[in-house]
Amino acid sequence: SRLPFVQPHIAVMPDCHLGKGAAVGSCIPTERALIPAAIGVDIGCGMIAVKTSLVRDDVPDDLVEIREAIEHQIPLSAGKYNRSIKRTAVSKVAELEGLAGERLDDYAKIAPKWRLQLGSLGSGNHFIELVTDEHESVWLFLHSGSRGIGNKLAMFHIRVARDLMAQSHIQLEDPDLAYLTEGTTQFDAYHQDLMWAQHFALLNRQEMMDRLIGLMTHRIPQMQVVDTIQCHHNFTQKEHHFGRDLWVSRKGAIMAREGQMGLIPGSMGTASYVVKGKGCVPAMSTSPHGAGRRFSRRRARELFSMDDFDRLMEGIEVKRSEAFLDELPGAYKDIDLVMEQSADLVSVVHRFSQFVNVKGA
Repeated sequence: SRLPFVQPHIAVMPDCHLGKGAAVGSCIPTERALIPAAIGVDIGCGMIAVKTSLVRDDVPDDLVEIREAIEHQIPLSAGKYNRSIKRTAVSKVAELEGLAGERLDDYAKIAPKWRLQLGSLGSGNHFIELVTDEHESVWLFLHSGSRGIGNKLAMFHIRVARDLMAQSHIQLEDPDLAYLTEGTTQFDAYHQDLMWAQHFALLNRQEMMDRLIGLMTHRIPQMQVVDTIQCHHNFTQKEHHFGRDLWVSRKGAIMAREGQMGLIPGSMGTASYVVKGKGCVPAMSTSPHGAGRRFSRRRARELFSMDDFDRLMEGIEVKRSEAFLDELPGAYKDIDLVMEQSADLVSVVHRFSQFVNVKGA
């Protein structure tokens, strides 16, 4: 192969399904090169969960009011953003401006409203939930990534890599396996943008969580934060495996070093999990990131109806909308089976059940 893969050690997770360039649910190590499509277009997408001091009985009965307050405080859906930089986001925006360095003006051209997108959810499988664990402790739980700026940066560098392959007359089985090689200006530019977008995604989740905590403490003043867990599941970093320094790209997969805490969501209406990594060597300390799609969005819309929605979401406060039919549990693999198949990779610490679910159309 002319690809810079470390071929024998590619890891595929139990939740894997087809994706652009690389399967969602894969861990791909490369040496002296990066494959932009192997990280994906939602750079830094991941989870954050906050354990509170509350138990379920502490939460007011009016869950509709809580859901609508969340929907008011946090912009939802593709293309939505804040009208102004919120007080809680000022320091985070300043941090990202500093990290951008000489690329700051370029980011303004690529996505002029990136500052206003900090603290916004997006659409698809992104969500905000109130959940309980097996002890009835209440957690705040959400899933999002680097929004429009991350997507545009990823698409730009995927195109750059493809053009370089064409110019170099390198033939690949799939054009989206196009790679950038260390020591080139194209690699350096991608690496800088990749690290920045990953940090944007992390701060985006933190900003939404800060607002969610504020919203809940306004209603329940005694609420305190007990613990926080945050993890990427679309990201790249330098790691040492099998005696070699490698770039490890996890697309739809989380890091699961021995003792490392992680988050594996199911789908709306099913369980999610807090896990602890086992440091599985053949998997390069990696585990699944969720249930993984069973049906495409188009096929799910053909298969499921609002009757299915009402049946599957019974007992969960959620906005009733046909826009979410492709996110119903039946569109995804069985999360409990995925967890069984991941027993060598992680151990289960907590099992979540949601009672409020917020999504963007």
